Amino acid sequence: MSKVIISCAVTGAVHTPTMSPHLPITPDEIASSAIEAAEAGAAILHLHARDPKDGKPSPDPDLFMEFLPRIKQSCDAVVNITTGGSWIMSLEERLAAAERASPELASLNMGSMNFGMYPMLGKYKEFNPEPVPPYGGAGSFLGATRRLLRQRSRQRWT
Repeated sequence: MSKVIISCAVTGAVHTPTMSPHLPITPDEIASSAIEAAEAGAAILHLHARDPKDGKPSPDPDLFMEFLPRIKQSCDAVVNITTGGSWIMSLEERLAAAERASPELASLNMGSMNFGMYPMLGKYKEFNPEPVPPYGGAGSFLGATRRLLRQRSRQRWT
């Protein structure tokens, strides 16, 4: 029998409560879901924190520390802290939780962090929480991504 390593992304980064009422957003929900995933066979738990008020991704290390100890005490799965988070987070914000928690594993997102959600956003009429408008000019999701790329490119090379 060949061996398989199962990695479970408990919340993901781009998912919103609109997409599923089962999305864990509070530290307690994230901890419970991660522990359940480990009990079901996940060897790696890829974890993002969420603002418990609205479900938005959060780089706040304090939020991570509300669920990480409980997970580590309850199972032996490898904890994988995200460094992805959100396309609007700075590198320092994206690294903060991993630097504080020193997990066994951390994701490494290379490149522009362009999540390219605009094709799937048309499926939803309402959002919780409300995202950047999905199409069109300067205020759109794609427009914001382009601005962010230009801004980060200038910062890196000047």
